Amino acid sequence: MTIVNSFLNWIMKKRMHQIELFMKYPNEVQEEWLNTLINSAENTEWGKLYDYKSIENERQFKERVPLQSYDTLKPFIEKMLKGEQNILWPSEIKWFAKSSGTTSDRSKFIPVSEEALEECHFKGGKDMLAIYCNNRPDAKMFTGKSLVLGGSHQINQLSPDSFYGDLSAVIIKNLPIWAEMMRTPDMSIALMDNYEEKIEKMARATMEVNVTNIAGVPTWTIVLAKRVLELTGKNNLMEVWPNLELYVHGAVNFEPYQEQFKMLIPNEQMYYLETYNASEGFFGIQDQSEDKDLLLMLDYGIYYEFLPMEHFDEENPKTLSLSEVELNKNYAIIISTNAGLWRYVIGDTVKFTSLDPYRIKITGRTKHFINAFGEEVIIDNAEKALTKACAETNAIIKDYTACPIYFQGNEAGGHEWIIEFEKKPNEFNRFVDILDNTLREVNSDYDAKRFKDMALRRPTVHIAPDNTFYKWLKQKGKLGGQHKVPRLANNRTYVDEILQIIQSS
Repeated sequence: MTIVNSFLNWIMKKRMHQIELFMKYPNEVQEEWLNTLINSAENTEWGKLYDYKSIENERQFKERVPLQSYDTLKPFIEKMLKGEQNILWPSEIKWFAKSSGTTSDRSKFIPVSEEALEECHFKGGKDMLAIYCNNRPDAKMFTGKSLVLGGSHQINQLSPDSFYGDLSAVIIKNLPIWAEMMRTPDMSIALMDNYEEKIEKMARATMEVNVTNIAGVPTWTIVLAKRVLELTGKNNLMEVWPNLELYVHGAVNFEPYQEQFKMLIPNEQMYYLETYNASEGFFGIQDQSEDKDLLLMLDYGIYYEFLPMEHFDEENPKTLSLSEVELNKNYAIIISTNAGLWRYVIGDTVKFTSLDPYRIKITGRTKHFINAFGEEVIIDNAEKALTKACAETNAIIKDYTACPIYFQGNEAGGHEWIIEFEKKPNEFNRFVDILDNTLREVNSDYDAKRFKDMALRRPTVHIAPDNTFYKWLKQKGKLGGQHKVPRLANNRTYVDEILQIIQSS
């Protein structure tokens, strides 16, 4: 296995030259991809609708094709789900990534073309390993197995020849043979639908395997890790998997989970690598071990546009190309892809932390925020405040959600939080004060509304009993790696449902 490890390390590092090329010529690479995408799709139903054959430049593309949401693309995607081809993209589409985005009941079915699998998702996975091997020359991860916490898949009944499932499951189902050989557990367990049964079987199937790296959403990784420790009687994961050296994570902010992982994996040399991989595409990789910002991956068959959030609600907002963005401004991401998503607003917001090369930080969602009183609190604000409150009160958060408290009579409004702690704060009132004060420090609109409690009063924070969020997700039928607790909502739906569970427990 040492020879195999050395060979695969060499193969992975060769990709660094191509990564350095798009870092050096970002705008040229993006312009080339836009032309390739338009030319590829000119004879599709969508391409004919917007006369792609006559589009000669970026300006014409933006003028002709309106910004799209899932709802506007849904009629085209429904045709594809029924087996029709050459609708949004010319090559055959037989896989769809099922995504809820939040825990709402409506599901989205994102088309996944062969090009998207090969040139985007698989390429992103290989680049992630290339960057890791480049940063860690002595890496030995290929001497063992990769433990992947995937989702589930099932046959799409609308067409016998097409399939859908969580993105992770779509990827696992289509992995090349060499990658499948490096993964654990086997596919019969990895793609199970019942997550409770799946965690149990995964723990039993992997606890005696030489696991060198783990990939998965932090929440479910912790659940699996704790079950492995229960079954083995070990104190931490290094006692179970002594060669564990890499954890790849994404989908949610990792900061609230850092302390738990340090306890589960007490190894100063453990490497944590963040990726930005969604159903719609693979967008970013943490390319520097000490810097948590993400390198924007520019040669994956995706053309990017960026919409300043202050113009998000305008009727025909002007989007910016990569060469026009500025540092530290909040942008909504818009993508056109080699799976047929055209000028698609994916719902995520980012800030650029570097323009040479282009590095980003995920700041939240276009719809996941609290702005009931003009305070415009986004996830980035919330998690900075929670991180500071935890650090100063020796607390560890497991899950949380928050929403507005609307005006009642002469009372000011406010924010209501439900927090499930892995380790409760040593001074709860101080925790709430730090949360509140830090929000005031990082968000001037929130601070203005909090002035003398005139519009917003001190936050109301509930400590949720253990497994409250797990029970809620299970009640909603949303157990699984692709389903996440919505952090912020501009209505009370989620909080009221979770409060009912707390009251009945």
